[in-house]
Amino acid sequence: MRPDGKAKASAAARLTLDHLAVAEGGALDIRSDIPIGQGYGSSTADVVAAIRAVAAAYGAHLVPSRVGRLAVAAEQASDAIVFDSHAILFAQREGIVLEDFGGALPPLLLIGSRANGGLPIDTLNLPPARYDSLEIQQFRALRGLVAYAVRYQDPDCLGRAATASAWISQRRLPKQRFEQAIAIAQSAGACGVQVAHSGSLLGVLFDRAAKDLRQRAHRVTASLRRVGFCDIEFHQINDDGATW
Repeated sequence: MRPDGKAKASAAARLTLDHLAVAEGGALDIRSDIPIGQGYGSSTADVVAAIRAVAAAYGAHLVPSRVGRLAVAAEQASDAIVFDSHAILFAQREGIVLEDFGGALPPLLLIGSRANGGLPIDTLNLPPARYDSLEIQQFRALRGLVAYAVRYQDPDCLGRAATASAWISQRRLPKQRFEQAIAIAQSAGACGVQVAHSGSLLGVLFDRAAKDLRQRAHRVTASLRRVGFCDIEFHQINDDGATW
């Protein structure tokens, strides 16, 4: 395994070999430019790539649900990136799909940034979140909002769900200047704010079809930098139009 230190990806490769009933493997070289410990899902990307590479080496095609279960077995908790752009609710510690929302998220512009000075978070030592009964009820309502947003391609509805989820996350893994970011998003007419629940990332969501999008996005970018957010990037989500 190259480079050294990719223990999760190594475990994923071994589990995949076991699943395929293959006794011996080969060399696995992982190359990634995804920042570690920020909430981008770098470890899951390594793990899923390792699983797919091993399967491909032996002519096997593993369905996403199987890859998801192997990923969780390798790293204890995984993101749902194996399902690509398909919107699902994924039990990250069980490796099962709890709800399939039946499509992709609506087209969005995400202005991503890092809070807390961009310092990485040690996800291995991050204790699992524990939610109270009121928060669990809120999550049930948010699932309904996301289902509606996907079905009717409603970015504003999705933004409301993301913002509500971000407020809940703020009680567990606080982002510095979070309320200022909320105010900046609201003042620019953004759909909402989303955060990494196990990283430092904070993003402002815009409807990709919104009027004056470029000007509003640049205004948000300047405001985020001014209050202390760093490493700001633009990401187009499920938009097959021209590059922004």
